[in-house]
Amino acid sequence: ITSAILISFILSFYLYVTSFMPKNGKKKLLAKGGNTGNPIYDFFIGRELNPRIFSFDLKVFCELRPGLIGWIIIDLAMAMHQYESTGTVTNGMVLVCLFQTWYVADALWFERSILTTMDVTTDGFGYMLAFGDLAWVPFTYSLQARYLASSLPFNWSILAVCGIIALKIIGYCAFRGANSQKDQFRRDPNHPSVKNIKTINTKRGTKLMISGWWGIARHINYVGDWTMAWSWCLPCGFTHIVPFFYVIYFAILLIHRDLRDEHSCKLKYGADWDRYCSIVRYK
Repeated sequence: ITSAILISFILSFYLYVTSFMPKNGKKKLLAKGGNTGNPIYDFFIGRELNPRIFSFDLKVFCELRPGLIGWIIIDLAMAMHQYESTGTVTNGMVLVCLFQTWYVADALWFERSILTTMDVTTDGFGYMLAFGDLAWVPFTYSLQARYLASSLPFNWSILAVCGIIALKIIGYCAFRGANSQKDQFRRDPNHPSVKNIKTINTKRGTKLMISGWWGIARHINYVGDWTMAWSWCLPCGFTHIVPFFYVIYFAILLIHRDLRDEHSCKLKYGADWDRYCSIVRYK
């Protein structure tokens, strides 16, 4: 983890310095939030929107590759440690490794969906994202597997396992269904899968979806994501709060994202956003 933090800092320093260097005689595209003139803040948030080495997009790469894959490698290492220490791999460990591998595989399979997220379209690439991608994600998100590897082994009943699996599937359906629907609508609103979605027109010339997944709640994908988070933590049992750090932290993160998204959309759409909120009432 020390190496990951150090690499994050070095990468962030490189990104900050090179953000001032013109490319092909032109100024680089800067993130609105990371171009304040305060060097400490801009270093942390990130000045340049999508820094590249030739055509290689550093931000998209770090968002999806090293941290996510490293997370699963640590999970599997913890499962191996449990086997070597106890002679068995518990069904709780199997669930954690299976669910989190599923989550990472989904992110990699639907890689193009990330191109329409705020991380890519709006946020700069600085220390905050670099540290999050390279250090925070692999070493914090694997906490459940590490906890199980260092605890006395126990197995859940078949009924409990089925319940946890059901929770994962429900969360995944909401998460993937909503995100795929939004991504497809942005790319091709006439696609058969979204052409019957009800919408309202905005003064910006764009449309806001008011049916389908996005007619249920304004951030239904966050609900699905948080539901899946519970399915990762529950296999650890209830003897300690440490495995539940992720759902607590993630709730805070999603609430912050919700407030940020609401503020951004209000500025972007004005009265049309108020009209949208009157139709889709739940956040």
